[in-house]
Amino acid sequence: MLIAKVLHSPVAHARIKNIDVSKAKSLPGVAAVLTYKDLPRVVYATAGQSDPMPGPLDTFSLDNKVRFVGDRVAFVAAETEEIANQALKLINVEYEELPFIIDPRSSMSDGAVKIHDEPEYVVHDLSDPNKNVAAAIRIDIGDLDNGFSEADQIIEAEYKVPKVHQAHIEPHVSISYWDENDRLVIRTSTQVPFHVRRILAPVLGLPMKRIRVIKPRIGGGFGSKQEVLIEDVVAHLTIATKRPVRYEYTREEEFIAARSRHPMIIKLKTGVKNDGTITANEMYALSDTGAYGCHALTVTGNTGHKAMALYTGDGKYRKAPNIRFYADIVYTNTPPSGAYRGYGAPQGFWAVERHMETIAAKLGMDPIQFRLKNCLRAGEIHPFSIAWSEGREPKPEYIQTIGIEQCVHQGKSAIGWDQKYGKQEWRDSTDKPYLKRGIGMALMMHGTAIAYLDMGGASIKMNEDGSFNLLVGATDLGTGSDTVLTQMAAEVLGVPVDDFIVYSSDTDFTPFDKGAYASSTTYISGAATTHAAAKVAERIRVRAAMILNDRTDGAPVKPDEIILKDRRAHASDGRAVTYSEIGHHSLHHKDQEQIMAVASYVSPVSPPPFAAQFAEIVMDIETGQVKVEKLVMAVDAGRIVNPVTASGQIEGGMTQALGYAVCEEMTYDDKGAPVERDLVDYHIFRADEMPELETIFVETFESSHPFGVKAVAEIPLDGVAPAVANAIYNASGAMLYENPATPDRVWKALQKQKIN
Repeated sequence: MLIAKVLHSPVAHARIKNIDVSKAKSLPGVAAVLTYKDLPRVVYATAGQSDPMPGPLDTFSLDNKVRFVGDRVAFVAAETEEIANQALKLINVEYEELPFIIDPRSSMSDGAVKIHDEPEYVVHDLSDPNKNVAAAIRIDIGDLDNGFSEADQIIEAEYKVPKVHQAHIEPHVSISYWDENDRLVIRTSTQVPFHVRRILAPVLGLPMKRIRVIKPRIGGGFGSKQEVLIEDVVAHLTIATKRPVRYEYTREEEFIAARSRHPMIIKLKTGVKNDGTITANEMYALSDTGAYGCHALTVTGNTGHKAMALYTGDGKYRKAPNIRFYADIVYTNTPPSGAYRGYGAPQGFWAVERHMETIAAKLGMDPIQFRLKNCLRAGEIHPFSIAWSEGREPKPEYIQTIGIEQCVHQGKSAIGWDQKYGKQEWRDSTDKPYLKRGIGMALMMHGTAIAYLDMGGASIKMNEDGSFNLLVGATDLGTGSDTVLTQMAAEVLGVPVDDFIVYSSDTDFTPFDKGAYASSTTYISGAATTHAAAKVAERIRVRAAMILNDRTDGAPVKPDEIILKDRRAHASDGRAVTYSEIGHHSLHHKDQEQIMAVASYVSPVSPPPFAAQFAEIVMDIETGQVKVEKLVMAVDAGRIVNPVTASGQIEGGMTQALGYAVCEEMTYDDKGAPVERDLVDYHIFRADEMPELETIFVETFESSHPFGVKAVAEIPLDGVAPAVANAIYNASGAMLYENPATPDRVWKALQKQKIN
């Protein structure tokens, strides 16, 4: 096996005038050095999304132009890591440096340098590379002007959110090799094995049938691995050398060359009556996609789709809300933004939930009652369902289940809201006069899968001993989906989960699945698994009836009378056949058959989960230091299949969101070089720094799913940051418009509050 390394650009924007790899190639132990001169020039998009790709094609495996500090320049494969690193130093590159853009507010300016000027660029809806626009969104619902004209007050503000990193435990790592059948095998840490195969085939110049992608157990992804990021590196090198190749990102490469959350500048304008009724809501988002347009359209679409849909007014405004969501997603010469758990919604809810707090304060209303007054209700249409969809034509979707009021009531009780909010004695109940307590909250809704677009498949085979093989394309990246899907199949078939052997995420052997993203696995792949199990159960009943009717000790049995439980098929008269008997009989005796079924599922709806997030803090009003002491999240995620893994999703999500709230931020120097390159300078919460966490499930039954489930994976990212900022406002009156709530930002907000 060879070890791969990549030469990364030291400059933010440049053409490669000349590249000399002769010294690197002559170094003993070097097997291959590849540059843009050695590879086919095939344009593609790295985002692991369903076809058709909802964004521009603007990427090459290697190009004669670099667009950010960290962009690819050359690939090396060598016998050892040390030799590969030495070879990188021997590559001589002459750059023609170009003007660069770091601030997204400059991207569309007249005279701004054109970041993507390649002739192969494939334009998508409303993208315009001449203006550095990767994608644009223009959504109007209702009559915005009329809504504003009916308002008693109009409140406007601008909010800002930073670029942040997923910080998964395992870095990106891939291995490729030719197998004994002359097929290219890529074993990779990915969330989207089937998308990897589809996207790479034209890039590598291979038919899809000659590529096999295997996803083993992986250590987290959180969206960063919903990207075809390094698989092409090892594949090109294996093709060049005919040898196995392994490439593993360093932690520094994760920061300078992977993907991260889109930073945005968001403007909100809301019309409201004095009784608290929202009459019109308008959002404009300027989103920074970095150097490439991966996930540009869909992430920012979710910023409006999720956050702007929650508050639709009261009375007639709820039935016919007035909403505008416009966005420009622009290129800059910074590392590309991509998918990150929450997928645009955390940015939107930071702005919306801060804005709701501001409006409630201006109206003198209780912030919770103001929110609930304007919140969606069961039976109402999702306002964006008629205006925007990630992948297909929009179709009306109605909200069937919404437990948000119960989430509020249970969350309030758990954190002691009524005993703390507005209580000066509690605010001052610290051992230092400069330390003040605060409590805050936020409401959220998210989505469950992508309607009419993403599909999951499953197959189940019964073995002759009565055990089962479950094959799913769904990707378990630490979420426990293998377990949860097995639970569903076991429930239908009346056996314990121990009776299943589970295989997942191998493009050769498992059914297709779009991958682990969009909070969809339990819902989409779970429905496919349940349907496959139901088909197998039907055949088991038929075989059981056949066996029982061949015996002479009872009345004839019909298959639909048989109940499956405890590894047996039970007739109504008390007789039973074990699964081991059925499995053996079906394969070796009368009318032999393989009991096996395949099913797939595409949902016509995307039922939103809802949640209420509460935060309790202590802050130093002299220095701006904030300590989060408790987070409580009450969630309506439908029926909970596995409370342990589901609560782990909520607690893990709140942990990630806490960094977004108070300390995580990726920054760049004046040359566009990343400042944070490791987990020392980029601080995520350690175990000994965590606040108290509490998860509450408010169960509803979502009728669109066999087990009544909705999503749980992404919604915990949405509410922590605004809830913490609202708690800061409650403690001190300091109003934050930019996160994270670092001491300097909070201190400046405190000074501004004193002046005002």
